[in-house]
Formats: sequence, C-alpha cells, structure tokens
Amino acid sequence: MSDLMQRNVSEFLALTASDAPAPGGGSVSALAGALSAALVSMVARLSQGDKFAAVCEEMRRIADRAQELCARLAACVEKDTDSFNEYMAALRLPKTDEAAIAARREAMQAGLKHAARVPLETAQTACEVFPLARLAASKGNANAQSDALVAAMLARAAVLGAVLNVRINLGSIRDSDFCAAIAAEANDCVCSALQGEREVLLASALSADLAAKDR
Repeated sequence: MSDLMQRNVSEFLALTASDAPAPGGGSVSALAGALSAALVSMVARLSQGDKFAAVCEEMRRIADRAQELCARLAACVEKDTDSFNEYMAALRLPKTDEAAIAARREAMQAGLKHAARVPLETAQTACEVFPLARLAASKGNANAQSDALVAAMLARAAVLGAVLNVRINLGSIRDSDFCAAIAAEANDCVCSALQGEREVLLASALSADLAAKDR
C-alpha cells in the first residue's frame, strides 16, 4: 500500500512532477474526484442554520454522502498507484524457462486487469458526485454556488481521466470478453459525466454559457 494521501500537497506535487512513473494520471484523476466530493460537502455544510431551514436536512444528507464519496475516491488515489506497482512487479518476474514465462505472462494479465478495474471504480464513483453537486448548486448557499460548479467540473475531469486510464490498460489485455464489458461500463461513465456536468452548470446563471451542447 502506498502512502500518497499521507503526504502534504507540496510533496504530492513534487512526486507527481518527478521521473517516478507513479502517481500518474489515474491517481491524479482520483484526487480530482475526491476534491470534487469535498467541495460538495463544503457547500452543503455551508447551507445549514435558520436561513436554510427548508433545505437543512437535505443538505446534511448531501454533505454526509459527499464525504463518503470523498473517502472512496481518496482510497482510489492509493489503489491506482498500487495497481501500477503490481503490474511492474509482474514485469520483473523471471523468464528462466517456459513455466516461468507462462507464470509471468499470467501475472502481467492479472495486473493489467486490476489496473483497468481501479480507474473504472474511480470513474463510477466520481459519477455519483454530479447529482449531489446539482442539488448543492441549485438549493444550497448561493454564496458558495461557484464551489458546487467547480465540483462538477472536477468530477468530469476525474471521470474522463480515469476512463483514459481504463482504455490504455485494456489495449494490452487478451481477454476480449473482459475488455468488452469494462469498455462498455467506462463508456457509460463518459456519457454520465458529460450530461452530469452540463446539468450542474445549467443550474446556475454563473455557468450557463459553459454548458454548451458540444462539451
């Protein structure tokens, strides 16, 4: 298990910018998703008290749900780097004879499947942020409305970035049934993310012009 989420922001940025191959786009996508969910939680928690009595309970539920998603996406930051390291370990297995070569090949395929499943989990989890962001933007504290909109855009980036990481791993997997199933789920996430972001942006006059149909 890596310790990425135990690092401070400067350390995480420095490691990402280094010549180390991980954390890479998958972990960064998961982090974008976690930040997205954290922003939704913040907006919902700023929508409490007498002024927001009509939506207070709903906002409390949104905050709690967003916090759950944040924790799951933060875990994906670690999982993505761990899955990459698992694949790299398989690459280093010996090729001393036919049996060893076959074992290495099997380990590599297992590692690639894991490396595809993790960003798919990131994408699917980040998709759950959109309905919460939409409610936060449309019903929450108007002074924090821009934060809910940023949350939606970060969630979109998280989904699309994670899906790219799914696809690049599928390209090396020999199990065609597995690839077809995972690709279909990933494609569903893309559609959900594009529509989800658009709906959130249209919930506010601040961003209606950003919700163009061709986004």
